[in-house]
Amino acid sequence: MSRILLISSNTTTAPLPVYPLGMALVAASLVENGHAVKQLDLLLTLDNLLFSVTAAILEFNPDFIGISIRNIDTVDSLSPGNPWYLSDIKHLVDHIKKIYQNPIILGGPGFSILPEQILEFLNADFGIVGEGEISINKLIDNLSNNIKTEKILYPIETPIDKNGFFRPLYEKKLVAYYFDQSGMLSYQTKRGCPHGCKYCSYPLIEGRKLRYQTPEFVADNLIRLKKDFNVDALFFTDAIFNDRQGHYLMIAEQLIKKQCHIKWAAYFRPENIKQPELKLLKDSGLYAMEVGSDAACDITLKGINKSFSFEDIFRFNESCIKADIPCAHFFMFGGPEETPATVLQGLKNIERLVNCAVFVFSGIRILPKTKLHEIAVKEKIISCNNNLLKSCYYISPHVDKNWMEIKIKEAFHRKKDRFFPPEQGQMRMRALKVFGFKGLLWDMAIHPQKPKKK
Repeated sequence: MSRILLISSNTTTAPLPVYPLGMALVAASLVENGHAVKQLDLLLTLDNLLFSVTAAILEFNPDFIGISIRNIDTVDSLSPGNPWYLSDIKHLVDHIKKIYQNPIILGGPGFSILPEQILEFLNADFGIVGEGEISINKLIDNLSNNIKTEKILYPIETPIDKNGFFRPLYEKKLVAYYFDQSGMLSYQTKRGCPHGCKYCSYPLIEGRKLRYQTPEFVADNLIRLKKDFNVDALFFTDAIFNDRQGHYLMIAEQLIKKQCHIKWAAYFRPENIKQPELKLLKDSGLYAMEVGSDAACDITLKGINKSFSFEDIFRFNESCIKADIPCAHFFMFGGPEETPATVLQGLKNIERLVNCAVFVFSGIRILPKTKLHEIAVKEKIISCNNNLLKSCYYISPHVDKNWMEIKIKEAFHRKKDRFFPPEQGQMRMRALKVFGFKGLLWDMAIHPQKPKKK
């Protein structure tokens, strides 16, 4: 069997340090198939990053190195310095190639969005698109047995049930770091996204078909996580937690039945949700929701192919207020069908959302193989030859970007629960961390707490 060094290349902590769940899942799969695995998280080695990589390679002597790419950029057009993470990863790959001659395999959500372009740019050997638990074992078996294989492997769906879904191979050192830094870990209960949002890359990464873990499997894993690592808070990283089939409610029931006593948050879609359902979720440990509202009026919601209206967003928020569950809504201005009139209407609509946090982005990151990409080329916002490795943002040709951003800033002026540009929110959260606060932190803009004594 082979020795595989897995490297999580993410070094950003915005908005929060996020546990490299993908690496933990791939590690679990490899170990189950008899391979020896070492996990290296570069976020823990920032002071001596290349030295740590060199030491890991020399000590572990891997047959293969896998590098997980979480993000290409910040997907925020107003991000200070407009960081482009691929340049740092290129430096990493170049360094590895100086001291290591065996195959380098790329993977992760960032890679899956632009696999051909990233593989060529980084000059790595192979790549895996989408979930990697099954694919990486197939690739390593082929390479170990000198079987000719394609440079890029496309998705082989991992069966997600109690018999087929791998338990993440969490490591004590990494758990301690992330729990100390953010106050939570990550866990995924299902994969896939059936919605057809024009800008979104989730279907490219996970597919459109929803595939679930059993509720019992979820609850048992969380109990084990709490027992092994004393973790009592997490974030469910499902693309959308509240699926229309109601699987998320069965998970809540199991968390209560098995007395998990873990508080949790997740991404929600602002669709009809009743008070009994919210009570069930809250009783199971739900303490906050991040809501993909995405556009602020019906015209722009339709422009990105959302199936809900702003009234649905408003009613969802009112229901959460009644249930005393903090919400953060995320909106993007400047998308398809945006005009000066829709900007003003959208800001007026947002004023109706009380007792919640609101984060607003200017423009939408254009990603390949999305409807937004087709629109951007048709409207000549970008060239059809643009490989999209560097960030490009869609701004409706019917609205002036500077005017739009001024109007948003005016509408949010001196409002502590409104964040634009998003970096403004990150600055406030970093300040809260200084006082010892942990968790999502934006919820404190709604329900302030007293600082902890040092």
